[in-house]
Amino acid sequence: MVFTAPPGILQSEALEKYIFETSAYIGEHEQLKGLREATAKRYGFLSEFAISADQGRFLSMLMKIMNPKRTLELGVFTGYSLLSTALGLHSESQITAIDIDREAYEFGLPFIQKAGMENKIKFIQGDGISVLNEMLNNDTQPEFDYAFVDADKDNYKNYHEQLMKLVKIGGIIAYDNTLWYGMVAKEEDKVPENMRATRIDIMEFNELISSDPRIESSQVSIGDGVTLCRRLR
Repeated sequence: MVFTAPPGILQSEALEKYIFETSAYIGEHEQLKGLREATAKRYGFLSEFAISADQGRFLSMLMKIMNPKRTLELGVFTGYSLLSTALGLHSESQITAIDIDREAYEFGLPFIQKAGMENKIKFIQGDGISVLNEMLNNDTQPEFDYAFVDADKDNYKNYHEQLMKLVKIGGIIAYDNTLWYGMVAKEEDKVPENMRATRIDIMEFNELISSDPRIESSQVSIGDGVTLCRRLR
């Protein structure tokens, strides 16, 4: 028997509400909840830059399963994904967090501090490409167990090549927004004009990932889509 999902099931508001109420919000750390609500109040529709609550729980659980020592995050915003990751890490693990916007990070910092997670985080203000290039040009370049990318989508392909040198063999690279609000599965004329350029960037990136022999990947239909890549060589 073949099951065909109804159109738009991943974007169903009723389904999203069900998942949040029965899974994502249950047991959500109080500082994550506070950060999520404060971000929505402060940034309005821009709060969509943050990952969803169910995605945060997924990333936190992934950290507990992997138990990475050194992790990297490209694109921080107010820090919901950062705090979700930190809460799942061992006390001695470290996150290098990179974002060009220090103001948004500092807005969320009090919640990170109240959760007792600030000591796990090293924040670097700057654009991702430049910071990663600096790491690669360092004679003692770091080696990460895990990286999470939620930054400028037109640079995903460039980030991928850099991270393939910075994330160790067997490590995981996670890319956010790889379903782009479901627009990757729609005809271009059905996509709002302001979303078309990024849709093309994401579709090209997804094609690149699916054919990259250096990794094995899995598309996780959570939030706005997360692609997990395990480095093979």
